[in-house]
Amino acid sequence: MVDRDASRRDVSRMDQTSSPVSHKPAPARPTLERWLTGPRFPGLPNRGPEHAAPLLSFEFFPPRTEALEAQLWACIRRLETVAPRFVSVTYGAGGSTQARTHATVARIVRETRLTPAAHLTCVGATRDEVDEVARTYWQVGVRHVVALRGDVPGGGGYVPHPGGYAYASDLVAGLRRVADFEITVAAYPDVHPAAASAPADLDNLKRKLDAGATRAITNFFFDTSTYLRFLDRALAAGITASIVPGIMPVTNFVQMRKFAAANGIEVPDWLGHLFDGLEEDAETRKLVAAVVAAEQVRLLQANGVDEFHFYTLNRADLTYAIAHILGVRPVA
Repeated sequence: MVDRDASRRDVSRMDQTSSPVSHKPAPARPTLERWLTGPRFPGLPNRGPEHAAPLLSFEFFPPRTEALEAQLWACIRRLETVAPRFVSVTYGAGGSTQARTHATVARIVRETRLTPAAHLTCVGATRDEVDEVARTYWQVGVRHVVALRGDVPGGGGYVPHPGGYAYASDLVAGLRRVADFEITVAAYPDVHPAAASAPADLDNLKRKLDAGATRAITNFFFDTSTYLRFLDRALAAGITASIVPGIMPVTNFVQMRKFAAANGIEVPDWLGHLFDGLEEDAETRKLVAAVVAAEQVRLLQANGVDEFHFYTLNRADLTYAIAHILGVRPVA
């Protein structure tokens, strides 16, 4: 006959002494408790009409076809309404788009109220040839130049052109001798891929500004802290000129990632996660791009930044919307 009471006592002792330790996770805290005990993040400040709107500039690239030219001019006309302080027009490697760049800049001078800034590079031309291009720009009314070293056509290591300007700092000094241009140069928060080091890259930026440049515009970036740390290092190096953040609203993540890799720009994992699975969904990509860029510029604005440069990719919609979020309104 089984002593059930003894059996129950034996089971009880096993539970207390010999049963394996349970590794079940502790039950999750109730939702409200998690919400109330987690960290609190204050919202970004809302800037009303009493605050001055930031200064904006836009970058375009010269079109290769009639259809792309129509797209460019639709973009220019839409963004002209928000009265940017200038718009820049890119210059292909080795001056490969020189004629199209010149034609686009000249038309902007003739047909719009915009102030154009023409790109000029050191690659593929002698000093005399570069100076002649600069004089031509001055003659048609262009008073602002974006001075760049430039990339070698087809890639490869950079070698200064014989008889040309070796580096952007030399080009800045040369432009100062040609005419009284306003000159903008490039800066690289993620460090230029050809730079020996971050300090060397910063020294190069200082040389360009000391040679007579007015301001610097950064390559695009996505981690705001990278840009803000760059400003700290620039000030410590004795740089006091404006270093304007370059903002690229991203609608094609795959294409952008390739371009970023070629330019030494870090693409954070969280950005890839936001675009994951949207390769065939252009409309949702556009919405995600707007959210990312709007969050980026608002965070920069909250940190006191009041100048922005947008790489438009000749598309006005996202840039116009973000300008509106920043507090910029059309000018009659």
